Amino acid sequence: MGPMGPMFGRHPFGRGPRARRGDVRAAILDLLAEGGSWNGYQIIQEIAGRTDGVWRPSAGSVYPALQQLEDEGLISPEGEGRRRMYSLTDEGRAYAEEHADELRASWDSAAGMTDDTAIELGDMIRQVMMAVMEVRRAGSPSQLAAARRVLAETRRSMYRILAEDDTGEPAADTSATDTTAADTTETATETDSDAPEGTE
Repeated sequence: MGPMGPMFGRHPFGRGPRARRGDVRAAILDLLAEGGSWNGYQIIQEIAGRTDGVWRPSAGSVYPALQQLEDEGLISPEGEGRRRMYSLTDEGRAYAEEHADELRASWDSAAGMTDDTAIELGDMIRQVMMAVMEVRRAGSPSQLAAARRVLAETRRSMYRILAEDDTGEPAADTSATDTTAADTTETATETDSDAPEGTE
């Protein structure tokens, strides 16, 4: 959970992008092919670490995938419970070598979720959310109303972006709207700076 509650964690609108079940299976095999034994929790953490936290498969996808791989005879468990360790069987190592390109493709599919632009957008979302919470905490009624107008226009702008034809065609001129939103933000910021310190 993030410092501002579940809504404002690393993925403010949920757990982040969902990977296909086959991608989870392939990523597990690829990790185990590197050698050593892994448990389910370590696999979740490793996948998250290698994708900067953008792809973080849930326990509900990792443990069934592990069970499937065990049923196929590709991995063998050691220990009990969810802390049991898994490693490749001889058959699993042969499969991993034969399907190395396919297994690596699971990370390639996640690369689209972890490019610099996506990471920068996630950082900006968190910064905006922090600002929203601060306005909510300390803002006056007029400042809260101004913030609502800015957020409402931002929401509409996000949907307009999705509705645009992503073919390089020039987007519709929204400069007037953007200027209005920017002016509203500036007014709210200036009013906030004039508020007495310590206002709750």
